[in-house]
Amino acid sequence: MVNRFFSVATLLLLLLLVGCASPTKMAFYDDSETITNSSNPVYLMTATLKNSYKTSHQPKLLVVNVEKEIVTGREDRLNFTMDDKAKNESSDPDMGNHYFLRMALEPGNFVIRGLTSQSSSFPINGFFFAPIHENIEVSDGGVYYLGHISATVREREGDEFKAGPSIPLIDQAVVGASGGTFDIEITDQWAKDEAAFRRKFPALATVDVKKVILPSFDRNRAQKWWEDN
Repeated sequence: MVNRFFSVATLLLLLLLVGCASPTKMAFYDDSETITNSSNPVYLMTATLKNSYKTSHQPKLLVVNVEKEIVTGREDRLNFTMDDKAKNESSDPDMGNHYFLRMALEPGNFVIRGLTSQSSSFPINGFFFAPIHENIEVSDGGVYYLGHISATVREREGDEFKAGPSIPLIDQAVVGASGGTFDIEITDQWAKDEAAFRRKFPALATVDVKKVILPSFDRNRAQKWWEDN
């Protein structure tokens, strides 16, 4: 009965975090995949998640939440799911968990809403949401590098946005999601990321990658979105 309760609570919280969205595989999860003239544009990012507040509960990335600028239905929200090629996870809290993200998007206007992650250590299951809230305009084909996102949980002060939902109360408090907030930095690390992307994904071995680095993290925008939602 207890196990069933935790399973149901975890499922409900995950649904609360990701909403009604379409699970979407990232580009190049299959080594046979190639880039052609008719391919949708692909956007690359790297991300590092850490928890400096509750160091025993490091967040592991589940999905990248992307949505169209105007959302009318489930198909306008995309949850890019992690695969084995994306993950470089560590048991060292100082290292954090590192991810290689590859999002193929059809032409249009999109918002990279944020990163949903989980810390699971039976019987505790906690969830985090690192806000990004950056708009991108998708037009021409090709491959683009958006930058590196460093998202670190620290103890929350005052009315700062929370690092995750407040419920379930115990789980979210234990992992530091409800008592913490995220410090987020977006930087250009292509000099380091390029070799790893080209080595891990054969389709990128020789392709030209253009840099379109996202703007610096807008904490005020993230705070307003959190208060409104």
